[in-house]
Amino acid sequence: MRVVTRKTNLLGLSRQELEDLAEAHAQPRYRGRQLYHALYARRERNLAALTNLDRQFRAILAAENEITYPEIQRAFESCDGTIRYLLGLSDGKSIETVYMPEEDRVTLCLSSQVGCAVDCRFCFTALLGMQRNLSAGEMLGQVLAVAAARRIPHGARLNLVFMGMGEPLLNLPAVMKAVRILADPQGLGIPLRRITVSTAGITPRIPDLAREPMRPKLAISLNASDEEQRTALMPLNKKYPLAELLRVCRAYPLRPRERLTFEYVLLEGVNDSDADAQRVAALLRGMRAKVNLIPYNGGPALPYRASPLERVLAFQQILTERGIPAFIRISRGQDIRAACGQLSLEGADATAAREAGL
Repeated sequence: MRVVTRKTNLLGLSRQELEDLAEAHAQPRYRGRQLYHALYARRERNLAALTNLDRQFRAILAAENEITYPEIQRAFESCDGTIRYLLGLSDGKSIETVYMPEEDRVTLCLSSQVGCAVDCRFCFTALLGMQRNLSAGEMLGQVLAVAAARRIPHGARLNLVFMGMGEPLLNLPAVMKAVRILADPQGLGIPLRRITVSTAGITPRIPDLAREPMRPKLAISLNASDEEQRTALMPLNKKYPLAELLRVCRAYPLRPRERLTFEYVLLEGVNDSDADAQRVAALLRGMRAKVNLIPYNGGPALPYRASPLERVLAFQQILTERGIPAFIRISRGQDIRAACGQLSLEGADATAAREAGL
């Protein structure tokens, strides 16, 4: 019986790892740096086309390795220009990535896990459960696959937010490996100030992120004004209470002019009262922080409704009057289920994915 040897996907390997690969094949280490630049800065996908490498080395690379992006299975386009991409992974699992164009930039919302273990009560991704972490290559592959599909050139103004499927801080080593390659000028060259990692509040991992030399911006999903309310909406709060989360946030080192971002999904009659706004202002008093108010993006499977606009505006005013910068985040892609909290593999492949255990 013929044994088929699976090739190694080079996507996700660091500069050091590619230098080691070159050295293992009796090549100078700078060949690994050339390969790194071709892979990420030039976005090469054909190893045979790397004519600056030794011919024998190219042949060995092509025989044992490949450069493979996640496969775009479906693309759902919104009336506002947002596109929700359903991406297939090498093991048959699926994830979603969202493309949001603006006048002078593009924002990509990236997934860090297949499904999610955090189980926020208002989030559709939670209904999928948790399957596995994504590799650094699968996270980089989301950027590269969408950039190729939308013809986004290297050096374009690109914002990346790890706010898709999954909890990034429960996959921090792989997330940070991806971030280092994303931000490396010899890699994808995306400035750290344009990369944001969001967390539901995995308190022990926040100091780990703070110690990273190449540290992205941090956003915290707050969504409640007291312990009881947050536990009801985010059961994770039982393990990592709000008081401890805020203590860690107050100790978080910030660069000049940098603020922590707190995300707050507004649910009608649940967490959107004047008293809630006053408590949030008190919680964040004295912090270099801002609040993004997010109108809830609902659906029939969950028992919540979006707060009316007048309530959102009143909430914003209370925060602003108390010295907390507050912004209303305009939801993008609601009509294609691409907005915040809606990613659930909705589409032609969703049923099959759920039946397969996703």
